[in-house]
Amino acid sequence: KHAPPRLCANATYRRTLCLILKHLQMKRNKVLGLIALVILTTACGNKQTKVKQVIPPDGWTVLTENDYSIQYPTDWVLDKSGLAGTIFSVHSQVSASGDQFSENVNLIIQDLSTLNYDLNRFSDISEEQIKTKVTNSILLESKRLNAGGTEFQKVIYTGDFAKYNLTIEQYYWVRDQKAYVLTLTCETSQFDAYKETGEKILNSFSFNKN
Repeated sequence: KHAPPRLCANATYRRTLCLILKHLQMKRNKVLGLIALVILTTACGNKQTKVKQVIPPDGWTVLTENDYSIQYPTDWVLDKSGLAGTIFSVHSQVSASGDQFSENVNLIIQDLSTLNYDLNRFSDISEEQIKTKVTNSILLESKRLNAGGTEFQKVIYTGDFAKYNLTIEQYYWVRDQKAYVLTLTCETSQFDAYKETGEKILNSFSFNKN
């Protein structure tokens, strides 16, 4: 998985991601919740924020936006096209040996202004959807964590999406009437190989101070 990405492989990745999303959306049946890569509504605020300067380690780069920053390896590919409702995604290079899935981290944001959900409620609904809407799902872990004084929920589960068995690790934050869902998605057979790098990306995510 270290050869430079090819256009044909990237196109296959995009088609696969869209297929996975279609598979998930057909199962949602109008029930609110965020599972894997699904987003209902994106929202942007107009508040002035203090954008802090983040210096990434060697071999990594930083994406800095008005309300957050995140770091990722320089050999991962950044996509801010809004593919499938994502705010951004970064994905690993695919190999030249027929690998058709690119492990990735993406962010989605959902507007909760009409729902009055806190982190507990949002996490409960999301976990229920994982259990009932994801084919052959297994919820491996769900726990509350705190980093830098900000609470978030960490969830790990496996499930079948289209022709792939995936392991998905997510962090949920609820703040300013929005839910932020940061997701690491890997083929289950590759999760152990990408777990360290993937979690380093997830753990680098931080909100800028208002």
